[in-house]
Amino acid sequence: MYAYNDFDAAFVAERNRQFRAQVERRIDGSLTEDEFKPLRLMNGLYLQLHAYMLRVAIPYGTLNSAQMRQLAYITERWDKGYGHFTTRQNIQYNWPKLQDVPDMLDALAEVEMHAIQTSGNTIRNVTADHFAGAAADEIADPRPVAELLRQWSTDHPEFQFLPRKFKIAVTGSPNDRAVTAAHDLAIRIVEKDGEIGYAVLVGGGLGRTPMIGKIINEFVPQEDLLPYVEAVVSVWNLLGRRDNKYKARIKITVHEHGIDEIRRLVEARFAETKAAFNGADLDLFETIKTHFAAPSFTKRPVSAFDRAYDNDPVFRAWADTNLSDHQAEGYAIAQISLKAHGETPGDATADQMRVMADIAQEFGHDELRISHEQNVILPHVHKDDLPEIHARLKSHGLATANIGLVSDIIACPGMDYCALATARSIPIAQEIATRFDELKIEHEIGDLKIKISGCINACGHHHVGHIGILGLDRAGVENYQITLGGDHTETAALGDRTGPGFSAEEIVPAIERIVEAYLDHRDSAEETFLQAYRRLGMAPFKTALYGEKADKRSEAA
Repeated sequence: MYAYNDFDAAFVAERNRQFRAQVERRIDGSLTEDEFKPLRLMNGLYLQLHAYMLRVAIPYGTLNSAQMRQLAYITERWDKGYGHFTTRQNIQYNWPKLQDVPDMLDALAEVEMHAIQTSGNTIRNVTADHFAGAAADEIADPRPVAELLRQWSTDHPEFQFLPRKFKIAVTGSPNDRAVTAAHDLAIRIVEKDGEIGYAVLVGGGLGRTPMIGKIINEFVPQEDLLPYVEAVVSVWNLLGRRDNKYKARIKITVHEHGIDEIRRLVEARFAETKAAFNGADLDLFETIKTHFAAPSFTKRPVSAFDRAYDNDPVFRAWADTNLSDHQAEGYAIAQISLKAHGETPGDATADQMRVMADIAQEFGHDELRISHEQNVILPHVHKDDLPEIHARLKSHGLATANIGLVSDIIACPGMDYCALATARSIPIAQEIATRFDELKIEHEIGDLKIKISGCINACGHHHVGHIGILGLDRAGVENYQITLGGDHTETAALGDRTGPGFSAEEIVPAIERIVEAYLDHRDSAEETFLQAYRRLGMAPFKTALYGEKADKRSEAA
């Protein structure tokens, strides 16, 4: 992973010093809240429903054990003993006191972390495939590209006051695990005639106007990537709507002007930006690559894994759901679920963070990843160590065998924390997970992704959930709309709305009826929910939800 140089350390220290002075001025009244707001947002500090919230960047989701331990220390020292991992591969602290935030930022700097550009109308934390550098299906590790973009975008003088926030994702695999199509700009590593290059998408995004990103360039050579990305952001910075924040995202700009016109403008701007780059970016990229060399993998038997798999059904269930193929023989990628039934999705206690850090240091080449699905990944673990790893995880409530199953739910903080939310998300996720655990049919159901948002901003990615749930306020009452058929992968799709929403008391039984309809109508145990929906369409699920009145209620909606 990338390590700070002297410039990085000095830059972060100076930013923290400046913010400490700004906090002091806010506390003594020299700054009003309106004056302080843009300053705190530049440093990742929000004012939420009940308290401040500090959002910390985890670039492309990569952590080492020292960083995870420091996150644990911070939550015990200045928060309430837990942190919340987000769909942007960040961590959020929900209860800091304003006067403590500068100390929290200094503690982050000690382990080469910060909260810069985790908020505001700027380029946010660059995300990547959480299996990067480990996946068996990978063309190339996307993290060096993500790091290049992170360094280029941090404090970029032209892009600090964009029309709206701008989100970038990078993947190195044809199997998209980074939700690239739902990003303002996405980079997919591709290979053409033996040459590595990049397919670039623009105009994706969720929120009140969800759109799937469009390919603006099918193959950008490596040497042109940074000037090309700069051209895209520069064009949008000029064209983007500043008269209406709801129409300011690049997805609206692409929609209003058309992808062909945006492509023409970008190509014209690219001719200018390419000439301005003198090759320093390529030298930097080569240096960055050296920070992401693969670990030294060992070759040894996997007999302990085989014995545990054959003789321990609990371990076998965990291995079947939580392990993925690794590019090195004898290794696996292990996903740690932060979705224990009935718990808050994405939350981890300080003790759990330390356990994961210890395991990564002892067994995992000192690497951890945070996924957009709010789980933690050990990207490099030898299979023979997995029985011991599983035992340790189990003793700390971290061995839930549900990755990709119905209880592995993405949920935003919702109305329990967020000032923008119009309904609760966390309790609904907890109730759904608990209900299907009671039914003991999760593994029978198989791959099924439920995503929940507590408002139309869609921080819970509900638009691309196989089953999406959107919580809204209807005359002071929480109402939950359902969408079906969403997909965040390389076959990305937005979900279709089923019809009228359901109350908080009705939503869990409604989800249960949808799942029952799937089990009744699938053509085999191998047909996933998404496959069944694409084959069957909405009709059987709408009937399950609304009965014979489905058509009339749908028209009324």
